[in-house]
Amino acid sequence: MKLTFCPLFSGSSGNALYISGGDTRILIDAGMAGRSIENALREIGVLPEMLSGIAVTHEHSDHVKGVGILSRKYHIPVYANEGTWNGMARSVGDIPPGCRRIVQTGEDFYIGDLALLPFAIPHDAAEPVGYRVFCAAHSVATATDIGHMTKQILRTLAGTEVLLLESNHDPDMLRRNPHYPLQLKQRILGSRGHLSNGDSAEALLALCESGVRQVLLGHLSGENNTPELALDTAVRRLSQAGVRLNEDIGLGVAWRDRVSRKFEIGT
Repeated sequence: MKLTFCPLFSGSSGNALYISGGDTRILIDAGMAGRSIENALREIGVLPEMLSGIAVTHEHSDHVKGVGILSRKYHIPVYANEGTWNGMARSVGDIPPGCRRIVQTGEDFYIGDLALLPFAIPHDAAEPVGYRVFCAAHSVATATDIGHMTKQILRTLAGTEVLLLESNHDPDMLRRNPHYPLQLKQRILGSRGHLSNGDSAEALLALCESGVRQVLLGHLSGENNTPELALDTAVRRLSQAGVRLNEDIGLGVAWRDRVSRKFEIGT
């Protein structure tokens, strides 16, 4: 079966990732207005009513803004662990009867033809997770909103065919930003905040060694990063280590405000 992977939005202003396999179509997060997500789905030829589920990583608004309205409008099941359900209850509002699905961090579950593994990540939310998604012999994953990379996360992501990896900020740009209060800067730079460009580049080396072959850098800050800077930081570090770009690993950027490249894996 073919596995499709396409970030619809990825950034500090909103996140939604489309994945499909077999007859199953899902979103991981729905952190933009419902209409924006509907339009993005139609841009890739998917009607919102075709969705089989929405899997949520954590309760922050840039990941759940459109969850409730999409679930109510199209009767889409929503999957999240108990901590996330508690954290996002007020934000998402009422969920239709039968559409509230509780999952366990670290335990895989199925939505139709897709198997999802929610894995724990260090972030300042109630019970945040990333997801690795399997369809037959293929897998893709998302790992954003990570304060620091861990060996366990690297092991979980080993061999993933396409990965959305956080490269949130340039630390110097963040520290110089006159619009961000000190407390917010410390939160972002902290061990439960967000991966910097440099941290992401270091993680890329380990992921490449583990068999990951395609990475999109995602969740870029709109004020403290640029796509060019994120890519340049990663490319320079990979080159220093002797990694051959587009031979050992492919690299790109997931856009903050529009649909990114669509990947189709398998037959």
